[in-house]
Amino acid sequence: MASDLYFIVTRKPEHQGLFNAGRICSISQHKHTSLMRRSPTKLPLFLAGSRTHLDYEIELSCIEQLSAEKAELLQGLSEDADRLKWFREGDALQAALGLTVGTAVTVEEGGERLRGVIRYIGRLTGASYSSPIPGTFFGIELQGEDQGKGNTVGIHQYITYFSCKKDCGIFAPFSRVRPVVPSSLSPSNPELSQTDELAPGDRVTYFIGDEYRHGMVLHVQEKDGEPSVRISTDTDENGKRGGEVDVPLLEVAKGEVPAEPESMDVDMTPVEKYSGGLSVSSMVEVDLAKGTSYGIVRWTGTLPGCPETMAGLELDDDYGVSDGTFKSLRLFQCPPKKALFVKLRTCRPDSRFQSASAHCSKTMLKPDDAERDAEHSAGTPGTVPPISTEQVSQILLGRMKGIQGNYNSCYMDATLFSLFSCSSALDAMLFKSTEPQDAPIQRTLLHNIVNPLRNKGFVEGRHIMKLRQQIQEHGYCQSFTTDEKDPEEFLTVIMHHILALDPLLQLSAAGKVQESYCYQIFLDQNHSLVLPTVQQLLEHSFHTAGLKLAEVPPCLILQMPRFGKKFKMFDKIVPSLELDITDLLSEGPQQCMLCGDLAQTECTDCFKDPIFSQTGFKIFCRTCSSQVHSHPQRRSHQPVPLDIPKGYLSRSTPHCLIRDKLELFAVLCIETSHYVSFIKYGPDSKDWIFFDSMADREGERDGFNIPEVKACPEVGMYLEMSPAELANQVPRDMKGVAKRLFCDAYMYLYQSTSMSLYR
Repeated sequence: MASDLYFIVTRKPEHQGLFNAGRICSISQHKHTSLMRRSPTKLPLFLAGSRTHLDYEIELSCIEQLSAEKAELLQGLSEDADRLKWFREGDALQAALGLTVGTAVTVEEGGERLRGVIRYIGRLTGASYSSPIPGTFFGIELQGEDQGKGNTVGIHQYITYFSCKKDCGIFAPFSRVRPVVPSSLSPSNPELSQTDELAPGDRVTYFIGDEYRHGMVLHVQEKDGEPSVRISTDTDENGKRGGEVDVPLLEVAKGEVPAEPESMDVDMTPVEKYSGGLSVSSMVEVDLAKGTSYGIVRWTGTLPGCPETMAGLELDDDYGVSDGTFKSLRLFQCPPKKALFVKLRTCRPDSRFQSASAHCSKTMLKPDDAERDAEHSAGTPGTVPPISTEQVSQILLGRMKGIQGNYNSCYMDATLFSLFSCSSALDAMLFKSTEPQDAPIQRTLLHNIVNPLRNKGFVEGRHIMKLRQQIQEHGYCQSFTTDEKDPEEFLTVIMHHILALDPLLQLSAAGKVQESYCYQIFLDQNHSLVLPTVQQLLEHSFHTAGLKLAEVPPCLILQMPRFGKKFKMFDKIVPSLELDITDLLSEGPQQCMLCGDLAQTECTDCFKDPIFSQTGFKIFCRTCSSQVHSHPQRRSHQPVPLDIPKGYLSRSTPHCLIRDKLELFAVLCIETSHYVSFIKYGPDSKDWIFFDSMADREGERDGFNIPEVKACPEVGMYLEMSPAELANQVPRDMKGVAKRLFCDAYMYLYQSTSMSLYR
């Protein structure tokens, strides 16, 4: 390994479809030296985890060099995206290089931060040709109250790496491990053992000159190259209460003289309103050592040793000190390293959204006022109809249009825009009666999101965050305000758990009806599809699973076949502007696929017969079925009778059957964990728009996202191509944003123009 150089792919090369940014790769040092004399633009690199023995030519602009130690630490992570994330953040990776056996740490496990001591650092598997860098892991022995929360005794795959009691050990990559106090800040005093190191919330005695005072640790930091402790003081040098001071670490002692008893007196009574207008659920910003940080107020009250009102914040970034606990007492729940306790008076309203409003067009300078007027005016209806084909260019198109993204919200932004901008298929969820505790969520959805979107064409990100907060506070998920979710998870929570909407799908299987809100398309391994349409995918999936529709759905939400979110099963999927579901219904009259007369039998064995059309179930009248199955190759087939309504067979008049069809109105797409959406808003082939809630950004960490809606008529051009022409299209050469629709489709949304009126 010492003879090799290591790199990480920081940007996916456009011509490569076999790997993503975040992959670790290597080249021999001798080969690298020889090639660099020629000033190359690319390097032949071996990809860690590759199943081939081939090198890949990768542009120098797409890679950054790593030390062998950092490469091993990053290789301990299983996902390319995670490697890239932790490489770019840098601090945790650098801190992991300083960890040694015997260091006191915390390790993330099952949503908790557990305390322990490092007992092993190294590989858990041997090197191989495909994985020359197996990855570095940390073996940790849990301590104190966290003993018994692990999953090992120090053994991995029958090899003992360290020894500990049952369920007191954990193996983890560096991303889940943090030192109790950063190694660069460890006290030089040998009398301070690791178990006595300072942590936020500790009561301390600190010295200024010959005098000592008491206070509470806010955080430990490095100041002017020396370890320093930020302390919330009981009294400062002038006898005033409630200040903060930075004290060198060597001048701070844990505990008090005299020491306080161990019990904590925490005032759990929430502060309803602060004079500055901030309260629980307010979005705020606060100045920290690393700069301005942003978050949400999750708790307010008083803590021991601090008479001022304190605020428990859930930060956007991992700059916090706990998961909502203060000295082992839980005050609120959030992910590890997200919680920070500060004085409420040090918090300010989040300025990013104020900036966003200031940069909107003049017609939207005061959208809140317009929304309040619309909501409370007696003469204004409670809803706004979807944006019509004629209104799209006037209301929706442009920058700062659509729904503004805010911190991992793209899944929700794209879903809500798809459902409500130009369609009323699911407007029932905006008006159905709900339980009292769920009514605020419905009001937010209608008055703060759907109505402004349809009326003004713009929704501020803070309204989406408000909806996320409300969903999280209902207890359905503790990470809706922080983590990236999938559209189907959001839809299930909002439609089923909160608004109790009737299931959209009634699926019939073996005589039993199953209910669902979304349908995930699955295919068997022997399918022959190469450039499938959505119609073909749905039919093949129903055929494989033995499913039928018990009734025509008002809205059909289809998830495209994938190997997880990251790997697509097909390079391209052709949108079906209409879905003919007549043959997918379990009941009702159907037409013979050959003569058009009333069908009476169906043959699943004929479904994949190449002599027939590639779409549609194979259903026949008795005469055609007899002729088809008289062929030697089909005599073994077993047609089954269809369920035909009583009295239909006895009619002597010709049958005039109406086909049941659904129309496409939106498509959600995903690329590198970012969701966008396409809307089919009119009857013309060019009536397509593209929406991205984070198309651009104004400013850095203290800035805001700029959403954009733009027309994409080029989609219609590709839909008019023959399958052979479309198959030959190189994705990177496709015009506009069409490539994302055909290559990155995640979810298709169809509506019934008749059934949706009754739901």
